[in-house]
Amino acid sequence: MSVNLVRRTLLRSALGLAALPAAFSQPKIARLAGTRVRIGLNSYSFDRPLRDGSMTLSDVVRYCAQHGIEALDATGYYFPGYPKVPSDEYIGALKREALLNGVTVFCTGVRNDFALPDAAARRNDVQLVKDWIEVAAKLGASLIRVFSGRAVPAGHSFDQVLGWMIPDFQECAAHGRRYGVVVALQNHNDFLKTADETIRVATAVNSEWFGILLDIGSLRQSDPYAEIAKLVPYAVSWQLKENVGYGAKETPTDLRQVKAIIDRAGYRGFLPIETLGPGDPKTKVAKFLGEVRAVFAA
Repeated sequence: MSVNLVRRTLLRSALGLAALPAAFSQPKIARLAGTRVRIGLNSYSFDRPLRDGSMTLSDVVRYCAQHGIEALDATGYYFPGYPKVPSDEYIGALKREALLNGVTVFCTGVRNDFALPDAAARRNDVQLVKDWIEVAAKLGASLIRVFSGRAVPAGHSFDQVLGWMIPDFQECAAHGRRYGVVVALQNHNDFLKTADETIRVATAVNSEWFGILLDIGSLRQSDPYAEIAKLVPYAVSWQLKENVGYGAKETPTDLRQVKAIIDRAGYRGFLPIETLGPGDPKTKVAKFLGEVRAVFAA
């Protein structure tokens, strides 16, 4: 079957999107009942030193080992040559570093934009995701973290953009299935601003190789804890941040409330933390890690 025929088939499956309701009950993530979380780290916490070259991903792996952090989201931006894929030699060396230090590289991520009106640009980003799905597979990572898009482009509607976006995600999820990598859509207060909008995408994609990466700091349109509760049943991973937002106002995350939500809904998997803003990231991560452990060990 040709690529064009596949895309036409996927597009036909998305044409009814405008008629879909804002909230859904399916497809939620199928997993055993109960809760078991493993604390991880998103490498974006070390964005500044990773970008200025004072740290490498191997350094972050060792930081995780030193602090007893079980898992790492090794974001693609910090691999040499990104967005080009790293060499097999580099991937192998990072994978070995993680193995010998008892750290699981469970995820990587790219910055795609499927809300672009330019079809050729979207095709380039679909290929970017596919290329990094293969990197994830080589790393032994089960997830690749992706975005929806930066915004609804001028002159277009939200539903019109979904008509472009859903077939792109379906194509990526099919590639993920081939390589054993789940595509994890991060809500990011960009094109997708609410839990219902994010669930709408997950439901329309309708693939067991596609889920939501629950970014608690990007739910700013209403009560963030109510939004988190909506998203937990669809979550395959997280970004547990120091603050949640009420519009432009940020307040410290109530970790006990987040834990209560997780315990009610049930979740098994990694719970990566991410710290942002000024200050020494090594100190900030260690401090937040201690706060998270104090709550989630209780």
